[in-house]
Amino acid sequence: MADTVLYEVSDGLATITLNRPEAMNAMNIEAKVALRDAAQEAAADGAVRAILLTAAGERAFCVGQDLKEHIGLLQKQDAGSDAGVMSTVHEHYNPIVRALTGAAKPVVAAVNGVAAGAGFGFALAADFRIVADTAAFNTSFAGVALTADSGTSWTLQRAVGASRASDLLLFPRSISAQQAFEWGIANRLVPQSELRAEAEKTARELAEGPTLAYAALKESLAYGLSHSLDEALEKEDELQARAGASQDHRIAVDAFVNKKKPVYLGR
Repeated sequence: MADTVLYEVSDGLATITLNRPEAMNAMNIEAKVALRDAAQEAAADGAVRAILLTAAGERAFCVGQDLKEHIGLLQKQDAGSDAGVMSTVHEHYNPIVRALTGAAKPVVAAVNGVAAGAGFGFALAADFRIVADTAAFNTSFAGVALTADSGTSWTLQRAVGASRASDLLLFPRSISAQQAFEWGIANRLVPQSELRAEAEKTARELAEGPTLAYAALKESLAYGLSHSLDEALEKEDELQARAGASQDHRIAVDAFVNKKKPVYLGR
């Protein structure tokens, strides 16, 4: 992986670190390609049982598109090239969000600072967000005359409701970590100094958990958002049958009966 994004796997946990702190982890081409490749690798690797998405520095998680580089893309677009906004959404942002949301394993985002634009979208693509008390969130898109991307048209309204999502997208502004927690964007709010330790602890706990059950839970939640209750019940029936036939289920029941900690196998 490129130095703009660091990738490490340890004891079933894949840690992906955005690593352009001097640019507030803005996404240039190199970073977008590296993040896309890291997210896809972590999602596909059967040895990875949880993913932690974090960022270097304390000022920013990710401020989205690198606008200095973006000027060059606009110039190419004016010259008739397809290397502009539409291309980078299709080639980079969409695959990143699909990899994170579609991973058959839990994804934890440790939001250390400002999350804006696509950076906000990456955080929302995680299953669980642990947020430093100094962080802030901003949709940013309308502020540069763009519409939503990186999944925010889908994930934001599911996190805060349609009315608040419209407000945040139409009137982009920074909201504090405390406001994000109160609105349901942040699952957990911690002091900046404790963020990395808390995020790693949470992600490792998930990595040691029942991976197949987590995957089924992610699938059922995504399915339930766009289907009727009756359809959701049928989906739960299907997924519960799958989970009930797993070795992990038998391990969990045995551990419960014998009052011991289960050691899951992911099958």
